[in-house]
Formats: sequence, C-alpha cells, structure tokens
Amino acid sequence: MPDQTEDLNILHARHGRYPQADSVEDFRRNLAAVQQRIVEACRRVGRDPAGVRLLPVSKTFDEAHLRLAYAAGCRLLGENKVQEAQRKWEAMTDLQDLQWSVIGHLQTNKAKQVARFASEFQALDSLRVAEALDRRLRILDRQMDVFVQVNTSGEASKYGLAPDDVAAFLETMPAFPTLRVRGLMTLALFSADAVRVRPCFVRLRELRDRLRHCAPDGVSLQELSMGMSGDFEIAIEEGATVVRVGQAIFGARAMPDAYYWPTADARPLIEDTLLSITPSR
Repeated sequence: MPDQTEDLNILHARHGRYPQADSVEDFRRNLAAVQQRIVEACRRVGRDPAGVRLLPVSKTFDEAHLRLAYAAGCRLLGENKVQEAQRKWEAMTDLQDLQWSVIGHLQTNKAKQVARFASEFQALDSLRVAEALDRRLRILDRQMDVFVQVNTSGEASKYGLAPDDVAAFLETMPAFPTLRVRGLMTLALFSADAVRVRPCFVRLRELRDRLRHCAPDGVSLQELSMGMSGDFEIAIEEGATVVRVGQAIFGARAMPDAYYWPTADARPLIEDTLLSITPSR
C-alpha cells in the first residue's frame, strides 16, 4: 500500500491545484487548457481528439458560475446530486440550449425529477432505476441517453455493476425503449498513482470490446465515460470517449475529490484533510 503521508500531501496539492474561475475569461482559459491536454493525450496514443467529448462538471458551484461557464461556451453540464441539479435547471430555464447530465448514483424515488430535466444519465446500474426512469420518460414522451456504470476498481464503497454482471444487464435494456444505451462509465480508484489508476480504465475498455459485438439490438457500446480532472489523460490513453472534468474548469471545490467520491481507502485521508484545513478554535 502506498505511503499515506505521501498520498495526503498529494491530496493537499490537488485540492489547491486549480484556481477559482470567476470570469468568462477564466473559463475560456481553463477550457482551452483542458482541451489542449486532451489533444496531447490523444497525440500520445494516435487518437483523433474529435473522438473525445469534454463534459464540464459543475457540482457544488453556484448559478452565477454556471452562467459564466455557459457564456464561455459550455452547453452541457454534469451534476452529481439530483436536487442540486434540478434547482439549477429551474433557475436557468432561460438558457434553452443548456442541457444537463446526471453523473451520480440515482435512487428510484428521484427518477421522476431526472426524467423531467436531464438529457443524459451516466450512472445506470440497476433494473429498478431503469424501470423507474423508463416509466417516467414514457409519461413525458421523452428519451434519454444512458451509460451503464461499472465498478472496475472492485471497491465495495463504489456503485456500479460488477464487470461479470454487465452482459446480462445489457440483455434487459431493450425492454426500456426510452433509455438509449450509449456506452459504459466507471470511476477509477482514487489515487495519485497512475499504476493503480490505469487498470480501472483498461478493464472498462476490455469489457466494452468483449461485449460490443454481442450487445442486443439498439444497445450501443461506442462510448466510454471515464476520467476526471486528476486522471482524464490516462483515461484518454486507454480509450475514453467522454471525460468528466470539474475542478480543472471551475476551480478547486471546497473539499478535495476524495470527499465527494469517498472510498474506504480515502476515508482516513479525508479525515486528516478536514482536520488540517479546519481553523483551530
């Protein structure tokens, strides 16, 4: 296991790595920097950068910053929590071409809300959620792009289907015609060590490659959504077609990524980080 002191130092560094974007110019500069990193990652492995879609993740940031991002060119924003996403959608309905991607775990009692406003859902991992979404979308006469979430790190604390369960799950998808399966999604192990992170992305790509030719009619496995601000270049090198980038565009959040994507390995580091950045009384 990597040295925890080293990981904690990296956690602190990442937390302060990205300055807050507070103007349209800041967002344009950050978006350009991320796009350049995408280009360079693609160049390293002989890929066309046009084959990688950038999904800016706006979770925890307020409406004012989202409007700046919109002015800088963002037309699809990713949100983790349904209530937060719905609140922002309702406040920004004047921006009629702004679309929303829900990228976090969904409880069935929130399906009604997601069906109303989201154009994309990236964390489908249960039949109950598929049934709830499909039922609500039928009522609204809508369809939605979805990604099937796969747990490639093997962590019990993470959501997602086990890789061995994905084939059977995909076989059920034609029963839900409002859900357009576009591909697979994963969250890598939270680590600064590329040697530990990369296999999570390799597993998703290899799983997709095994399943894509035997997927049911109407189920597409062209897309791989994987990689965030700290690891999206590795994800691109391993085949990502969608990267979910928040802090490198919006700036550092109030807490590091491990706080928002907690895992068993990261919890001791989170606690230490909380103690270290909380002012003494």
